[in-house]
Amino acid sequence: MLNKILAVSLLVAASLAHAGTTLLNVSYDVTREFYKDFNPAFSQYWKQKTGESVTINQSHGGSSKQARSVADGLQADVISMNQSNDIDILFERGKLIPADWQKRLPHASSPTTSTTVFLVRKGNPKNIKDWEDLVQPGIGVVIPNPKTSGNGRYSYLAAWGAVIKKGGDEAKARDFVTKLFKNVPVLDAGGRGATTTFVQRGIGDVLLTFENEVFLIKKELGNHNFDVVYPSSSILAENPIALVDKVVDKRKTRQVAQAYLEFHYSQEGQEIAARHYLRPRSAEVLAAHQADFKPLQLFTVDELFGGWQKAQKTHFSDGGTFDQIYVNK
Repeated sequence: MLNKILAVSLLVAASLAHAGTTLLNVSYDVTREFYKDFNPAFSQYWKQKTGESVTINQSHGGSSKQARSVADGLQADVISMNQSNDIDILFERGKLIPADWQKRLPHASSPTTSTTVFLVRKGNPKNIKDWEDLVQPGIGVVIPNPKTSGNGRYSYLAAWGAVIKKGGDEAKARDFVTKLFKNVPVLDAGGRGATTTFVQRGIGDVLLTFENEVFLIKKELGNHNFDVVYPSSSILAENPIALVDKVVDKRKTRQVAQAYLEFHYSQEGQEIAARHYLRPRSAEVLAAHQADFKPLQLFTVDELFGGWQKAQKTHFSDGGTFDQIYVNK
């Protein structure tokens, strides 16, 4: 009997060793391709370092919807978003992480950045060059829903901030953004849905989305279909990451989850980010890829909107400025 018990125990142990560790990274819409390359690279690194196998599973969708899923119980070891507000709710709603989570890694726990740019049809037939062109009659502007998408929120705030940077006041900014959303034919829930609307369904004259997304579109579909337009100014989009403390402690995955986050800052991790047109924090890697990242005037959410929590409350909460603008579209 004892021999049978020992044999079963050995089989279970062997099975667990073979299965290895799994992590779930809950992320936003347009990081699919990046993590398809990043995750195997980390798994190989971890195997070489520790001898342990690790598999990273992914979940993608509109950033706010994803964050709410984690807050509501989705067992994510790691969360990777495009704005800090969507990670803050894990503290606010369930104390899943500490309030000061951004202090745990460099650059406020944001290993990469991006910005909002324009993707237009090849040859730019509507001659779209800057923000003011987006509110002209007959221009179809595709933007994901700012209520569910961090991509959409950045586009909204980029448009608002561009008016302020040119000397306009809050009233002029509101008027401009109101006109802009009158030209938006459909609001998809996330950035990838907006890309599908513009690219595959052929709706709209210009897509507002992250720089990394427009270059991936051109890479996949060819330069003969689309052009990228850089506006005179745009917004700095920071991409924060965090481990979900209550989950990693429950699942005993803290060590590997922490290493996974830190790998984003490694030379290899930064190179993978740059190859996917995410702006790396590493000065060395950025310099090596400088031809891919056009310099432009960037403003931050902190600078013009008082931080993400204030921006969220003012513009994107129920009954906020966006709701007031869009209900009267």
